[in-house]
Amino acid sequence: MHRITLLLILFLLIPDVYIYFVYIVRKTKNTLLRCSYWLPTLLLAAGYIYLMYLTGDNAMSNHTQGIGRLAIVLILFIFPKTIFMLCSLIGVLIHFIIRRCPRSPFTVIGLVLGIVSFFNILYGTIAGITRFEIKETEFYSNDLPKGFDGYRIVQISDIHIGSWHGKPEAIKRLVNMVNEQKPDLIVFTGDLVNQQSHELDGFQDILSQLHAPDGVYSILGNHDYGSYYHWKSKKAEIANLDNLIQQQKAMGWKLLNNEHDILYHNNDSIALIGVENDGEPPFSQFADLRRAIQGTEGMFQILLSHNPTHWRREVLPDTNIPLMLAGHTHAMQGILFGHSLAELIYPEWRGMYNEGNRALYVNIGIGYVGLPFRFGAWPEITVLTLRK
Repeated sequence: MHRITLLLILFLLIPDVYIYFVYIVRKTKNTLLRCSYWLPTLLLAAGYIYLMYLTGDNAMSNHTQGIGRLAIVLILFIFPKTIFMLCSLIGVLIHFIIRRCPRSPFTVIGLVLGIVSFFNILYGTIAGITRFEIKETEFYSNDLPKGFDGYRIVQISDIHIGSWHGKPEAIKRLVNMVNEQKPDLIVFTGDLVNQQSHELDGFQDILSQLHAPDGVYSILGNHDYGSYYHWKSKKAEIANLDNLIQQQKAMGWKLLNNEHDILYHNNDSIALIGVENDGEPPFSQFADLRRAIQGTEGMFQILLSHNPTHWRREVLPDTNIPLMLAGHTHAMQGILFGHSLAELIYPEWRGMYNEGNRALYVNIGIGYVGLPFRFGAWPEITVLTLRK
């Protein structure tokens, strides 16, 4: 936490110090105006210190929405100022090398880019988080039973319902959009909550309205275990997970914890397999794939596994499963010009990936963690049609 605070202070102060001495001091001698420039920075720093250090233990867990909103405001100030500073510095450097080259065009460019980034961040916060997008894709396989040709699966992932408190209408709209796709099957690939099962309170009736002829199936994601919360005891942590499992059952969802179910359609059958979270360290690794697939040998199999890294780590080398559905990445909640910071961590971070006749689809999720922000990485409802 102290390291994060130090980095935040540096990112907050460095652009401010530069802009103050290079522009503010040169433009005005009025002491009041000079001092007022620092007021937003001081207020933001005070808000951060209050929320993170003066609100008791588990600040990140108990004040998630407040800290997320503060973080967005910080980014709204830091990012545009940093862009402006970098453009200005480039102008200074070029002017130093080529004396005839004026610095003013770089100042103007920095100002324009800073303003554009400010409004992009604002849009991602106000509208981007509820800009639900339906993505249609198909998976072809010669091994697919003929009865499942044209079978429609809607995949949703990473709702992080604790981030939606006060916004039930958005979740109602999500449910309506999913049901309007008339899927044969609905699957949810993990991270229903941020940390605690009680986040579902008030949303159970809404989510229980998801409907498909073959049901709603789910798996657990890394956040669902509550391992990021400082529990008073191990017993409380276990009780939290047990309650989440019971809540999903009450909603009519069937949770697949290292197990499978057989789906029947047009006199044919396939196996739907679900495993517990299996992520790269430090994320939890609870999957028991061998146990989950027992009894499905020789069948067409679809695997639900939250973390896409599980595909190359175990699924591809150790099984013949033709299709895996995952979530987890969120595309880092930001895609610009087709790229995301998620690429630095995940080889497969969004959409369909193929290895021979086998495939992985990564859904970039519905909700958000920490920052109430999405830009480019709009909340995704995947409609996957199986084709023979």
